[in-house]
Parts: sequence; C-alpha cells; structure tokens
Amino acid sequence: MRPVRGLVVALLFSPWLSTSAGASAVFCDDGPRGEAATNAQALQTLHWAPLGRFETGWETYEPLIAQEIATGCSPASPGFAAALGSWQAKHNRPATGIMDPATFTVMKELWQSRRPFVALSHTTCPAPPDESKLATARADESYDGKHIQLVAGALAAYRKMVAAARTQLLAAATNPQLLTIFSGYRSPAYDAARCALQHNCQGLVRATCSAHRTGLAMDVYLGAAAGFGPDSSADANRLYLSRQPIYRWLVYNAWRFGFVNYVFEPWHWEWVGEPLH
Repeated sequence: MRPVRGLVVALLFSPWLSTSAGASAVFCDDGPRGEAATNAQALQTLHWAPLGRFETGWETYEPLIAQEIATGCSPASPGFAAALGSWQAKHNRPATGIMDPATFTVMKELWQSRRPFVALSHTTCPAPPDESKLATARADESYDGKHIQLVAGALAAYRKMVAAARTQLLAAATNPQLLTIFSGYRSPAYDAARCALQHNCQGLVRATCSAHRTGLAMDVYLGAAAGFGPDSSADANRLYLSRQPIYRWLVYNAWRFGFVNYVFEPWHWEWVGEPLH
C-alpha cells in the first residue's frame, strides 16, 4: 500500500489549525483572500453531483480534501486556498486555489485508486474468503450485539487502530460504542438476498458486488444525526458524521493501520493489507 500523505502531529488531533493565535494564525492567514472567500461561500452552497447524486455544498468531503492537500487550515482560510492551489498544480490542474467539481473529480479518482477492491471489481467480482478461516469480533467490538467477522489480518489491524484512537482521542476513550463494527463480512448470497428485497443494488448505497464480500471491509459506528441510523446515506447524516472528531481522526490516521475510506460513506473502511483475488 502507498501511504496517504500524513501531516504533523498537531494536525492529527484537531480539525483545523487555530487561526486565532500565534504561528498558526500566520500560516492559515497566508494565501489568496479572494479564493478563500469563494471557497467559504461554496462550502455550503455549491450545487453539484460529485458522486452522481445532487448535493449542496462540499463540507461533507472537507476532511478528506484537507488531508489530501496536507493542510490543517479552515476551508474558508487563505492558507487552505494556497494549499489547494499547490495540490492542483502538482496534479496538472489550473492552480486556482478554489474547490471546484473538476478538482474533486481528480481527488475522487485518487481515493478510489487506493481501494484495491475498486480496481479489481472493474473486471471481476472478487471471490469471497474461506468462511471457516474468518476471525470473529468480540462482543465489545460489535455494535448492538451483531455477529461480526473479518479476515484475521483486518481484524487485528482494526484492534490496533481502535487502541490508538482511544489513547489519542478523548471522544473514543470516553465512548466505547464509537468504532464498534456494525457490518463486516457479508456473503454474496446474503447480499444477493438483500438486493432482491430492496430492488436497488446499482447505486451509491447498495451494490451487487459489495466490498463486504471480501472480509476486508467494515462499517464502523461514528454516531448518527438525530432521526437517522449510523449508516444512513442521507446528506444530513453524512454531513453530521463528517464533522465528528472520530471521523476526522480516522481520515488522518486510519491509513497508518492499512485502512482507506469510501468517500461517500464516512463509516465505511477497507483494509488493504493483503491482496484481493
């Protein structure tokens, strides 16, 4: 796996660098102000369809974007615009410093390329693992008492990641329900039955060939907006989850344990520590 670029320790535990004091204020205040104003407005008003479904604003994707361009500055700051412009130039895009749909498309392709499941599923649906060799999560690792199984290496990596989160992040330390798994391995037969029941398995939310069939994908509990389930794909719930400290921690740290995120679902993470077949 090619590690996603990391940031200094100060960025790992804070959504953004403070823009109110000291060197952080100088750093995040250094950049194009007009572009920063454009980003600030578009953050919650941009009308677009980044993943084929119409949405308003790009705030839901801000943590992934900030990590990708290696900044801890607020998305409305000149420092963010400067970092974005540098990233755009490195990826042969006009260095406008403005977050636009074309720039997001390049980022999305990069994020998807870091998911081996995506590359393989373009030609074939990966075979499921030998179910007799799957590892079973403990009761305290399972959300709401669900029976959760993963490939042994993925479960071991998950345990290391959770231990680190609970050491480094207060929210994870004080709420043991956070990061529990509510979906792990799902057999092709199970997914096929669910597809038949729901009559919707070709969109963003459900797929006939699901990453969960590999035993390397897991959905983890990050909370939920009022009135929604933890895996609701409603824009309001996804936005709520993207603002949570635990999700931001994952965005900046999960790669160290071999996990990558599916951009549309804050709760969905895939372990890339072993090859798919």
